[in-house]
Amino acid sequence: MKSKKIDYNREYNELRNKLFSKAAMLVFSCSVIIYLIFSLALKGRFANGLVWFLHSVLKIDYDVSLNLYQQIFRNNAGFISFAGCIVIFGILLRFYLTQFTKYFIEVNRGIDALIREDTGEVILSPELSATEKKINQIKHTLEKRKMDTLLAEQRKNDLIVYLAHDLKTPLTSVIGYLTLLRDENQISEELREKYLSISLEKAERLEDLINEFFEITRFNLSNITLEYSKVNLTRMLEQLVYEFKTMFAQKNLKCTLNSAPDIMLKCDVDKIQRVFDNLLRNAVNYSYEDTTIEVSAEQDTNHITLKFTNRGNTIPEEKLERIFEQFYRLDTSRSSSSGGAGLGLAITKEIVELHQGTILAYSDNELTCFEVTLPLS
Repeated sequence: MKSKKIDYNREYNELRNKLFSKAAMLVFSCSVIIYLIFSLALKGRFANGLVWFLHSVLKIDYDVSLNLYQQIFRNNAGFISFAGCIVIFGILLRFYLTQFTKYFIEVNRGIDALIREDTGEVILSPELSATEKKINQIKHTLEKRKMDTLLAEQRKNDLIVYLAHDLKTPLTSVIGYLTLLRDENQISEELREKYLSISLEKAERLEDLINEFFEITRFNLSNITLEYSKVNLTRMLEQLVYEFKTMFAQKNLKCTLNSAPDIMLKCDVDKIQRVFDNLLRNAVNYSYEDTTIEVSAEQDTNHITLKFTNRGNTIPEEKLERIFEQFYRLDTSRSSSSGGAGLGLAITKEIVELHQGTILAYSDNELTCFEVTLPLS
């Protein structure tokens, strides 16, 4: 669900206007009250009361009290009223400066909570609700980024451990068969050929795993630059299917290509070819033996939609949601005969999105389909 956009400028303006209105009202009210008190004090009962206060309470002689009243209050009424207003205004100004300082302290306390990575929400005064929302949004964003970084790092570390373990298996086989070839003097040509074939197969697997390590260290497509050119998409797919014949034969797979002739696409040819290679390789790795992989391409007015469908184990919904994550592998058994570092689909998604396209995955009833949509221009 899309979060509601907060109009911070409006909320800040409302806070400022509220504070200034309150300050202006209090200053005005207090000034009027002070002026009225000093004005009334010059007349009637107020004057008598003031003289009585000076004489009876402060024990000042009556004539002196009356003289003080006349000299100080009656003759300087305007000045005293004005001075009183200034004093009250100064008190109120200090009060409001204290209020502003309190808000700054609260904001700084919220920022300190971000730095300390405290748990829980940052809570500020109701007048600072806009700032509170903004600080908490930043807090949640930082927490999510930290968690994503930790998870990615953990997956990467786990993967390196797994790959290191996987490297040992083919390497042990290569060393074992080469040792047999060296030590067995009377070995038959047929057996020698068998040992060499197995050693070559394991060495090739070892090369694939080493390439996975290189892929991990240089996986960063954030600064990639696409080099666009026009390509016959139909011919590209035909060539790809042809190149995979050896892999199909290993599991007795068939591959059908359904595409209109001569579909033209403007793209980065090398990178799009890598997308299709990753998707077809993934289909081969996770297909049942003796089944058919289907590749299709359809063109409408603005887009080209490609589908890679294979028959294999249904991918659970929770795994399907993570299938495009870096270093995520469906092959939890860590079989050394299939699967890679868990980067193929992550790279595929990056390249497709760089071309302003989309990629989705579906899996149901032992059918898995990867759907790629690319814009024609």
